[in-house]
Formats: sequence, structure tokens, C-alpha cells
Amino acid sequence: MAPNRFTDREQAGAELGDRLREQGIDADIVLAIPRGGLPLGRAVADTLDVPLDIAVASKIGAPNNPEYAIGAVASDGSVWRNEEAFRNSAVDEAYFQQQRETEQANAREKARRYRGDQSEPDLTDKTVVLVDDGVATGSTIRACLEQIRNADPDRIVVALPVGPSDTIADLEATVDEVVCLETPARFRAVGQAYDRFEQVSDERAMSYLDAGS
Repeated sequence: MAPNRFTDREQAGAELGDRLREQGIDADIVLAIPRGGLPLGRAVADTLDVPLDIAVASKIGAPNNPEYAIGAVASDGSVWRNEEAFRNSAVDEAYFQQQRETEQANAREKARRYRGDQSEPDLTDKTVVLVDDGVATGSTIRACLEQIRNADPDRIVVALPVGPSDTIADLEATVDEVVCLETPARFRAVGQAYDRFEQVSDERAMSYLDAGS
């Protein structure tokens, strides 16, 4: 993959939406992972002409190394645990459960802040497209997928601009379909695929939800 494949998140989202439409994905709703997934989610939802909402999860980091994800938990308490990382970091169960409670509260608060007085969408028997700006290890997206599965959808599609082939293969084994535009052989970080990959503020991210109201 050539460096800087995408100009920014909005352009990546437009391209992702076009790919989903070309592949005949008959979506009922798009869920984006805040914050970085919302610029893409807005573009995908507009292209597919469906509502946009959010799926929120918070990473559970290892002791003394918070960036090393040993799991993640969604706003409803759905959890994904990285068993290999759990073993390698010598974490005990008490630490994991304590962090799970803390991070669930963080995820729940973020979901409440983003949705305001809007209720969670009903995903029963729906085709759900889950969007983010890219994936590395996939801890957050896997927790979001657990939450979506618990809502009894008919079909789950994960849509991403970029990710490493091994993570994409793992995701393909857990959902109905994965659409990923780029799987670079030498994946280093999601941001390598973008010209502009600045942090998205909560205010800006929420504006993409408001844009469709």
C-alpha cells in the first residue's frame, strides 16, 4: 500500500460507503465507534441512506502499561478479553474485574453524553454496519461486537478503511462480513494510511450525529 492512502477520515468514509453500496450491503443502520469513527460513519450512513448511531467501548489496559490492551468493555457491560495478553501480562482476575467496572462506567458515560436524551437503537433483526477509522489489535471493536450480538441483529458487517491482515482475518471469523479497503503488508498504525489524522474532539464527533437529525 502506498503511504497516505486517504486524505482524511471523511474521504475514507465516502470511499468506504461507495464500496459497501457496490457490494450490495443492504444496511438498516450504521454504528460508528467514537470518536474517530464518526466522521466515517456519517459518510457511510449518508451514502447508504440509513440512520447513524454509536457503539461505545473502552479499552482495559495492563498494569503499568495502559496502552497494552488486555481486553475491552462496552457500555452495556459486554466484555472481550485478550486471553493471550492476559496471560503474558500476569494480570490477576481481581485487577481485570476492577478495571472492567471502571471502564464500563466510562463507556456508559460517553454513550450517554453522545446520545443525550435519545434512546439506544433497536437492532433486532437488523443488518448492522459497524464502522471505525481503522483497526490495529481490534480490542475496542470486539467489545462493541459483543454488545451488538446481544441485541439480536440479523446480520453484522464490519467496515474499515485499513487494518492488518491477521486482525481482519480474526474479525472475519466472528461476523457475517468484513469490508476493509486496505490491508498493508507492513502495518504499523492506522494513522499511516491518512494524510490528516488529527485527534477528533468530542464536540466535533457529536456534530456528525447531529448532522443527520
